[in-house]
Amino acid sequence: MTLQGPATRLTIFIGEDDTWQHKPLYHEIVHRAHAAGLAGASVLRGIEGYGASSRVHTTRILSLSEDLPIAVIIVDAEDSIRAFLPQLDELITEGLVILDPVEVIRYTGRSPQ
Repeated sequence: MTLQGPATRLTIFIGEDDTWQHKPLYHEIVHRAHAAGLAGASVLRGIEGYGASSRVHTTRILSLSEDLPIAVIIVDAEDSIRAFLPQLDELITEGLVILDPVEVIRYTGRSPQ
């Protein structure tokens, strides 16, 4: 797959403890993105944050919060990203989903070994 030039970044902010059918929600999102043929997905674990609930989640040792912020980032052509959005409606009950226009400068994978 080649991806260069104008594209769309889909970022999904959820909690680490969010689940879908007893599995981590971020895992389900990544696997559905892969099945949909999207260019790629990355899951980033935050060290601190808060959202609509206004409850701060942090990795600080004295904090009791374990539900750390998670960001799932997917970049692909806008039409592919928008076609994927209905799947998120099924999966995400709380969180934030945003779209940003981006420009892909380089998208290369490893050579098969």
